[in-house]
Amino acid sequence: MKNREQKVNSNALKRFQYSTEQVIEKPFNWKQMLRLFSYMKPYRKNLLPLSIIMVIINTAIRLIIPILIGVYTLDRAVVNKDTGLLTTLVLIIAGLYIVSYGANFFRIKWMNQLGQSVIYDLRKHLFTHVQNLSHRFFDQRSAGSILVRIMNDINSLQELFTNGVINLLMDVILLVGVCIILFSLSPELTLAIMVILPIMFFISTSLRRNIRRSWQTVRLKQSKLNSHLNESIQGIRVTQSFTQERENMAFFDGVNTETFESWRDASKKNAMFRPLVELTNALGTAVLIWYGAHLIQGGNISIGVFVSFAFYLGMFWEPISRLGMVYNQLLMGMASSERIFEFLDEKPIVAESSNPTELADIKGHIQFEDVVFSYDEKRTALKGISLEMKEGQTVALVGHTGSGKTTIANLISRFYDPTSGTVKIDGIDLKDVSLKSLRHQISVVLQDTFIFSGTIIENIRFGNPAATDEEVKKAAEAVGANAFIEKLPKGYETEVEERGNILSVGERQLLSFARALLANPRILILDEATASIDTESEMKIQEALKTLLQGRTAIIIAHRLSTIREADKIFVLDHGEILEQGNHTQLMELKGEYYHLIKAQFNMLNAG
Repeated sequence: MKNREQKVNSNALKRFQYSTEQVIEKPFNWKQMLRLFSYMKPYRKNLLPLSIIMVIINTAIRLIIPILIGVYTLDRAVVNKDTGLLTTLVLIIAGLYIVSYGANFFRIKWMNQLGQSVIYDLRKHLFTHVQNLSHRFFDQRSAGSILVRIMNDINSLQELFTNGVINLLMDVILLVGVCIILFSLSPELTLAIMVILPIMFFISTSLRRNIRRSWQTVRLKQSKLNSHLNESIQGIRVTQSFTQERENMAFFDGVNTETFESWRDASKKNAMFRPLVELTNALGTAVLIWYGAHLIQGGNISIGVFVSFAFYLGMFWEPISRLGMVYNQLLMGMASSERIFEFLDEKPIVAESSNPTELADIKGHIQFEDVVFSYDEKRTALKGISLEMKEGQTVALVGHTGSGKTTIANLISRFYDPTSGTVKIDGIDLKDVSLKSLRHQISVVLQDTFIFSGTIIENIRFGNPAATDEEVKKAAEAVGANAFIEKLPKGYETEVEERGNILSVGERQLLSFARALLANPRILILDEATASIDTESEMKIQEALKTLLQGRTAIIIAHRLSTIREADKIFVLDHGEILEQGNHTQLMELKGEYYHLIKAQFNMLNAG
């Protein structure tokens, strides 16, 4: 038992190490940060200027109050025992604190609105962009890694937009104002205190590269963790079927531990900056007390100036400390924005021409002219295919797995473009047409159908959002789905869980048929769509299809004889090439590849 656990942990560790991404060393990219801040442009006429005004008011008040307390209250009102002036100064200072409170309240309120609005816009932009990317993009990335970019990476920018940008402005104004006032009060004392600044900057600068690298690592580990979680939840049935829970948990533990360690490392490096500033502050205070007392004894400064100086010194270290925190936020933002812009810079491989043709009501005449296609530039899926599907025909694609059947369907929907050659509909090259107008007239039903969370009627209406309830029900009746829907607790208003897990495989497939037919397509593609349906359900669908496919071009990818024998034309494919074509009778008489496929299927059914 112990040996088995060690083996499981060893395998999980190897799997984790193999799949870990690498951190790429890049210099801090200010151009990229400016691109990130450009998302604030829509708010530069309302929220942003209002927040800046509040910052200026609040900062100005903070700079005025120490002068009023030290120079005017102590050196004039208290020393001269002027009660009237003292009362006036107290009221003025109290009033300024109230105004400062109000300005700070509205600054926080408006900056929170600004930050949330920017996050909303950025997430919307990224999601919209990802939805328009080609299938190849999703072939190369897991759903979990995409989810991390849209959720976690964008969420990590929230603090930067809510507080970081405005705090940067506030701290710069405050720091410049404090320096000017300190030099005006006592240049000697100011220079004495400033001696320790180079030490702090030297130490803090050496931390920056390591801090940025650490936050890059955090983002990569989070991406891996989320990707594994998504994969584990989606594949839980397979995991339990093969009793691989221990290996899965061991792998998760490795990913989770690495994520935890990366966070701890980044947080530790971040935490080093604040104590550094506090240590510098302590040294500066010691210099102030020692040298300030010396200047007071020599009559060079008054006690009031010394008190004001103490106030300003505290204010001097405060923005320096926060500037370090803002810089850390910029480092985190840099790590996240690199990953966000990587997706935003991704261009669809299947792109529309500058002036695409809008397809009106197509007839459905499909032509492939010497089409070559490869998914990965290593294995050719189609090798110079030329074929024709006339309008209104029902065409079947037959062949072993990997013969190129689904690839042909993908090219008709223009999920991919051919490597060479041309695909045409009604004589128009698909590269010249609008993707929306093309796909609006094509419906695809897959073997692994996808059911969205929501009601039955909402899932069917997904094919045509403008359809009425009556039209939805007619589509369901046409494919034989109405029978099981009416037996559900709430009929068409029954809520289905994610991926329709409360429904059987056959029931989910019937819903996908209803969804596709409700769209009223000119071209209907059935990609192994009846493979998961029982014989009784298939018989109902076959009867419905005889009527529903009239006037449409239908491409059927299937192995079942009952599904393909009624097709007007059958293409037999093997390793990306067309071996035979004709109707069922013609191909059976030919006694070639199709004949042997059908005979093998017939023998298997009889044996069963």
